[in-house]
Amino acid sequence: MKIFAFCLLTLAAVLRADDYTLGPDSQRQPGVPQGVVTKYTWATSKIFPGTTRDYWVYVPQQYKSDKPACVMIFQDGGGYISDKGSIRGPVVLDNLIARGDMPVTIAIFIDPGVLPALSAESQQNRYNRSLEYDGMGDRYARFLTEEILPEVRKQYNLSNNPDDYGIGGQSSGGIAAFTAAWERPDMFHRVLTFIGSFTDLRGGNVYPALIRKTEPKPLRVFQQDGRNDQNIYSGSWFMANQDVAMALEYAGYDTKFVVGTEKHNMKQGAAILPDALRWLWRDYGTPITASSGGNGDRHFVTDILDPGKGWELVGSGYKATDGPAVDKDGNVYYSDNANSKIYKASAADGKVTVFKDDRGGSGMMFGADGTLYACQNKMRRVVAFAPDGTMKVLAEGVDPNDLAVGLKGDLYYTDSPGKKVWRISPAGDRKVVHEGLAFPNGIRFSPDHSLLIVDDMNNRWAWSFQVQPDGSLANGQAFYHLDTTDENSISGADGMTLDTEGFLYVTTKLGIQVCDQPGRVTAIISKPAPKISNITFGGSDMQYIYVTAADKVYRRHLRRKGFYPWQPIKPPKPQL
Repeated sequence: MKIFAFCLLTLAAVLRADDYTLGPDSQRQPGVPQGVVTKYTWATSKIFPGTTRDYWVYVPQQYKSDKPACVMIFQDGGGYISDKGSIRGPVVLDNLIARGDMPVTIAIFIDPGVLPALSAESQQNRYNRSLEYDGMGDRYARFLTEEILPEVRKQYNLSNNPDDYGIGGQSSGGIAAFTAAWERPDMFHRVLTFIGSFTDLRGGNVYPALIRKTEPKPLRVFQQDGRNDQNIYSGSWFMANQDVAMALEYAGYDTKFVVGTEKHNMKQGAAILPDALRWLWRDYGTPITASSGGNGDRHFVTDILDPGKGWELVGSGYKATDGPAVDKDGNVYYSDNANSKIYKASAADGKVTVFKDDRGGSGMMFGADGTLYACQNKMRRVVAFAPDGTMKVLAEGVDPNDLAVGLKGDLYYTDSPGKKVWRISPAGDRKVVHEGLAFPNGIRFSPDHSLLIVDDMNNRWAWSFQVQPDGSLANGQAFYHLDTTDENSISGADGMTLDTEGFLYVTTKLGIQVCDQPGRVTAIISKPAPKISNITFGGSDMQYIYVTAADKVYRRHLRRKGFYPWQPIKPPKPQL
């Protein structure tokens, strides 16, 4: 169910639209069991070292230790806990749980961290609120999941189902709630954000684009903001929240956006908190699932993905998988470099067998005659395996990472430590064709072999070079603009593959980024595992992407189709 409403939530909310007074659900009601709120202090964080903070745990009377409880986390928690305060979180929870509008839920109200000054008289504390709340990335989510929740679990039986977890907050706490769920949808499925700070305080203004590009996550999102919210150096809060709301609707999320008239405060948020929680927890027991198709005219990621087809495990128990390569029958070969083995995954039945013992590799690719070329970086050489399995050394004393095979039998490989791209001619001559990239890694030809694409792992670019008749490279440009994480501009770009439309698929820290021919990221496919390295199309229909991921290999069926690297095709003219 997809809801997108620039309206007040209920008739009661409409009637108090001007003053936003607290309704009956925010008042103590006769006969309603009252939960217990206990205050704690957390001062041993490893993720935010040296900080101290207060947090409060609310436990409803209906909680029974033999039944796992749902969980709701509120940022800036100290502002929620008073029965006489402006928000009255525990009172609202008591009333909603008693009426069955929410399941039995343990709430954690938590404040941001403070690094105490060494001298209270002459030095100022360091306040971590913006760092923790406005920052992009998974640091705050890890703080909650690795430190706070395990601590609360010591006393209470908490559910392990992400459908049973909600997270919310206001202002910077609102974007913190969204970021935690965005980074850890395996943990949080319900998001509540009031006057969320989706502006450029620490990069949160990128969310509308990320939401539109990224494979939909299993999230339900409630937003509120006022038309008179602040408009300062980092942006307009109301415009930013509208952008996020429209992006969520475009991508097919179960979402609701409630608009009021207030400034940057919690007057409206406090008044509608009961209704917001009802909406967030409605139909409890029905799983929250990711959308299989957006509402926009061109939602690229759901156009690429095959509905209902998720990641499948191909093989596991390895040490460091890499170098997937497809043969003429759609079988995919990959290496376990640390164990010096090459495996074959059958396109027919998915069975995995050992192709070569004592022969690892990073990058691998087949040629037109069935020869398998491989970078054996541990042995510092490039080799070729003939169809009968015999091996020939093409270059020794080199530092190869990944390779691409040309139509004339020439071979290009990246030398990451040397910051070079090399070409080995059909006659065996070796020559540098480009140098200067910070960390050249993945390398592939365009579908028609007119261009050579090289990604830079330590930057945000994949470069495009025009291949000249003599095999040299010319007219190179930092062409494909990859998205990066908040921590730095390192994309982590590694393996690459292309489809018949000329779209480039790059394994990165954020996921599998899909770029159109003009070099723009149009989609981000979620990673099957935390660390992924390389990718290729394979399978009998060439519609599976195979991804190496540390100790495992996965595949996923797409609507798009790959091609055999030795059979060039001219892709269609792109939409510019």
